[in-house]
Amino acid sequence: MKPSERESTVNPICLPTEELWLALQPLLPAEKPKPRGGRRRVDDYKLFQAMFYVLRTGIQWQALPRQLAACSTAHDRYQEWVKAGVFYQLWHPGLMHNQVEGNPDREWQCIDSASGKAPPGGQDAGPDPTHRGKGGTKRHILTQARGLPIALTVTGANVHDKKQVKPLPDSMPLLPPLPDEENPQHFRADKGYDYEDIRTIIFLFLYQDHIKARGEEKQELKTPGYRARRRVCERTHSWMNRFRRILIRWEKKVDNYLAFLHLACAHIVWKNCTLADPFQVFG
Repeated sequence: MKPSERESTVNPICLPTEELWLALQPLLPAEKPKPRGGRRRVDDYKLFQAMFYVLRTGIQWQALPRQLAACSTAHDRYQEWVKAGVFYQLWHPGLMHNQVEGNPDREWQCIDSASGKAPPGGQDAGPDPTHRGKGGTKRHILTQARGLPIALTVTGANVHDKKQVKPLPDSMPLLPPLPDEENPQHFRADKGYDYEDIRTIIFLFLYQDHIKARGEEKQELKTPGYRARRRVCERTHSWMNRFRRILIRWEKKVDNYLAFLHLACAHIVWKNCTLADPFQVFG
């Protein structure tokens, strides 16, 4: 098989967009000097394609197609970028870019979680009560009105959702403007967050509380044409589930798993941008 034929076997949808790569380039750590020489450093773009391919398809690093990169080289570079916080930083300018375009409508924010399996265990993993106590993990996200993820945390599957209401705002890569009478911010959640201490936290964050009490939303669902505002958060979880590497957590180190989640969030927010040049946001 010719090299050109092998390259055609890689589905383009499993590779990053050019806009995402252009936004990533300024965030990459500088190459360490090599006083004694050594091998030429493998191209960053080629390795970023390999990382995104792993995230999108969910394959093991060892199963990475050789035409993309050597699995050990791609994994080592991934570890280097995780340590530098590259993917979390990539999420931040994407939100800034959307803010310039007026897309991050923070008037209605919603919180929800999604559980997944974590067979190897590791940091921030715990017994999943819905899977007979097997190892599991849970991702908690806060979205804006259109479903763009603006905050994310990871816990064990046995951690109650309510315990992440306070940590989530601390994980925001881009802090929202303080709400006021002209620009209020509403907080929506399901009955799993219906607790007095959570309502107090919401009040201290200056949000307007729209947490539905138990049984209240069930009555609203009977109204013709009613659509719960928190559905956008569930849709965002569905978007993230398209990245198969995060469906089942194989990373024992939570930083490695978080990096994949941050890359997925960055892809979602950058895909929502409309400006042709990502650097227009920075003037």
